[in-house]
Amino acid sequence: MTNNAAPKSALADTFARFSRQPVFYPLIGFLLVFIIMTVVSDSFLTYNNLSNIGRQVSINAIIAVGMTFAILTGGIDLGVGSVMALSGTIMAGLMVSGIPMPVAIILGLLLGTFLGGLNGFMIAYGKMPAFIVTLAMMTIARGLALIYTGGYPIAGLDNAFSFFGRGNVLGIETPIVITILVYAIAYVVLTRTPFGRHVYATGGNYEASRLSGIKVSKILFLVYAISGFTSALAGLIISSRLMSGQPNAGVAFELDAIAAVVLGGAAMNGGKGTIIGTLMGALLLGVLNNGLNLIGINPYVQNVIKGIIILIAIYVGSEKKKARS
Repeated sequence: MTNNAAPKSALADTFARFSRQPVFYPLIGFLLVFIIMTVVSDSFLTYNNLSNIGRQVSINAIIAVGMTFAILTGGIDLGVGSVMALSGTIMAGLMVSGIPMPVAIILGLLLGTFLGGLNGFMIAYGKMPAFIVTLAMMTIARGLALIYTGGYPIAGLDNAFSFFGRGNVLGIETPIVITILVYAIAYVVLTRTPFGRHVYATGGNYEASRLSGIKVSKILFLVYAISGFTSALAGLIISSRLMSGQPNAGVAFELDAIAAVVLGGAAMNGGKGTIIGTLMGALLLGVLNNGLNLIGINPYVQNVIKGIIILIAIYVGSEKKKARS
């Protein structure tokens, strides 16, 4: 009898420890939505549909990586969608003008990183609120994209460019491969490097981190540069997928990215969250959007449903915080 009880006790302890992990509730939420959509729609659990979900999720998931870094420091980046659009249109415009594709891609990625770094500079060294700075960048970058393109998509791109949005690597969709690589790098950075620890510390207690010797201004600058880079990388994928530079791409994408991070268990006041949780949040949103479309739910109703789910996630997070305190 004792021998039987021991394994059960060990299993219960393991489950209890896992249930306290930040990724537990996002994972359960994702699995529940996945199971529900599998039951209610015959078209959901098919290779073509799952591949489609992967392509759709990849863009928001990559943007959400940069948003995770920003939110972990207690900040926010509202300019991600506009930076994505500007970087994508610049890449397309340069290629159409005769610039070699690799050079155009690098310049587009550098532009996104620069704009993110500019946000970080004003936030870290100018002591300006992240909300205001990135809100301004949202307007500026979108305006520059519309000025550069005249408000029209830039088409006529080389077929080789489609690899990043429509191609595959060893049978896996290229956007999915890029997303996996980005998350693997972000996971290592946040969990295995001093920079990652400093990101968490800065969000947990800014003043204490500064007094302990952490260069918090440098951390904030780099965090927003990372957010700009991931936005530009998403711009590469969406431009490749559409085979055009779209100045109106990415409208309200910042809301989906924030939702993914919040659903992933991150605290909006910083210091708490995981990159795996963000991935679960992005997958949950992607599966939910896809499933609701398959069963014919009105898009306006979908927004209401997503909003309710986000509120529930925030409520669960606040209740867990109260229980620990």
